[in-house]
Amino acid sequence: MPTFTTKDGTEIYYNDWGSGQPVVFSHGWPLSADAFEDQMFFLASHGYRVIAHDRRGHGRSGQTWQGNQLDAYADDLAELTARLDLKAAVHVGHSTGGGEVVRYIGRHGTWRVAKAVLIGAIPPLMLKTEGNPEGTPIAAFDAIRAGVLADRSQFFKDLSMPFYGYNRPNAKISEGVRNSFWLQGMLAGMPASYFCIKAFSETDLTEDLKKIDVPTLIIHGDDDQIVPIAASAHRSVKLVKGAKLKVYPGAPHGLCTTLKNEVNADLLSFIKG
Repeated sequence: MPTFTTKDGTEIYYNDWGSGQPVVFSHGWPLSADAFEDQMFFLASHGYRVIAHDRRGHGRSGQTWQGNQLDAYADDLAELTARLDLKAAVHVGHSTGGGEVVRYIGRHGTWRVAKAVLIGAIPPLMLKTEGNPEGTPIAAFDAIRAGVLADRSQFFKDLSMPFYGYNRPNAKISEGVRNSFWLQGMLAGMPASYFCIKAFSETDLTEDLKKIDVPTLIIHGDDDQIVPIAASAHRSVKLVKGAKLKVYPGAPHGLCTTLKNEVNADLLSFIKG
C-alpha cells in the first residue's frame, strides 16, 4: 500500500490514481479516503490525477494518540503534497476535511494550490459561542463523545441515518451506503474517534479563511443535519474573497454519495473553469 511516514513517525496511507493536474481530497470524520471514491474515479476518468489520504488515526493510517487536531492534520497534508511534489493542485475537503484544507492554506499558503473546494465543510466554527450564536451547542458535541465512548459501533450505525438524510420522510435508504459508513468509521482508532470531535467542533478557522487567495467553491446542502449551513457555508463565503457558494436544496451532509453525479459535474466544471 502507498504510505509515507510523517516527521513525528505517523504512517499515512494514501491513494494516487490517474495522471494530469492533481486533485487532492481530504475526508470527514470518522471516514477515510474511500468516502471520495465516486469523485476520484470520475475525475481520474476525465484526465486528472486524484490523491486522497486517510487522515492520521483514520482508515489505514496509523492510530496515533497524539496529533488529533487540525494543526497536525494540516501539517500531514503539507507533508503529503511536498512528498509528491504537487503543484497547481485543486484541494477538495468535505466536513472536517474542509477544515483541514482551510488550516493547511492558513499554515502553509497557496503556492502549491490552484483552487479550493469546501463541501459540507466545518469552517469557520461549528461551536455556538457568544460571537457565533448560530453554532451548535457544546451539549451536542458532548453527546457525540458520550456515544463514541458508550458504544462506538452502534453510534456510527445510528449516525449514518442523519448523515445521508435517510431519516427524512420518503428517503431512499441504501443499506450498502450505511454499511460502508460504519465500516470506515470502525477502521478509525478510538483516539481519533474521540479527540477529533473537539478538533472539528471547537477550532476557529476564521483567520485561515481570510488567507485563501485562490478561486474557491463552497458546496453545501441546506438540509445538512451534521454541519448546519447557517453557521458554516453562509459565513465562510463572506470570509473568502471571491468565493462562490452553491447550495443544494434539500441535500444532506453526505451529498458526495447521495448526489454524487451532481457533485462530480460541479467539481469538473469548477476545475476546468
